[in-house]
Amino acid sequence: MGRFDEVYRRSLDDPEGFWADAAAEIDWVEPWERVLDDSRAPSYRWFAGGRLNTCYNALDRHVERGRADQLALIYDSPVTATTAAFTYRELRDAVARFAGALVAQGVERGDRVVVYMPMVPEAVIAMLACARIGAIHSVVFGGFAAKELASRIEDATPKVVVSASCGIEPGRVVAYKPLLDAAIAMVEAKPKRSIILQRPQLEADLDRDRDLDWDEAVSAAEPAGCVPVAATDPLYILYTSGTTG
Repeated sequence: MGRFDEVYRRSLDDPEGFWADAAAEIDWVEPWERVLDDSRAPSYRWFAGGRLNTCYNALDRHVERGRADQLALIYDSPVTATTAAFTYRELRDAVARFAGALVAQGVERGDRVVVYMPMVPEAVIAMLACARIGAIHSVVFGGFAAKELASRIEDATPKVVVSASCGIEPGRVVAYKPLLDAAIAMVEAKPKRSIILQRPQLEADLDRDRDLDWDEAVSAAEPAGCVPVAATDPLYILYTSGTTG
């Protein structure tokens, strides 16, 4: 506790020095010009002028520094009796490939992507893929009703929605695709594409004018590299209230 108190006290007494030391532990494409920009207080900006990529820091740098075969993600679903594990190399490669699938659909730095997924590894892959190419992801709780999903699509105006055919809950299968279709019908700013992960428990009917099968999109994609973004760029959209937004 003594060490904790010391560290905590420094974070209060010297926030710029404290967070500069913390930030030095990750990789930067370009260093920051100011640790804390308080010129527009109370709207503070951290590490102004710095450029980096969150996906690179989460995956690539570990692969490059000898941890490629270390486990990065473990999936264990008691509901479906399914397990899977990804090393850093495997996860990086899956993320790079899905990032390429997003790029193929025109997603660029600053574009938004809504992720309406169950708790499966592909949800993590989708989020990291957005970070890899500088896109902003908005995670919507899988199974949310069409109206709540529509409000989040309307807010983000995403170029792509990533979803799945269904979610699995104890005792029932929840079809996601009808909810997604209904939500898209409600909004004015309709996404260009939906990428749908087909799950074995329920296969969704795809609209070939808008929907892409996850596996087909990934198999046709070229792996995408990491796009540097400003430290002050948004990474994701997160609602402070789940149900009301």
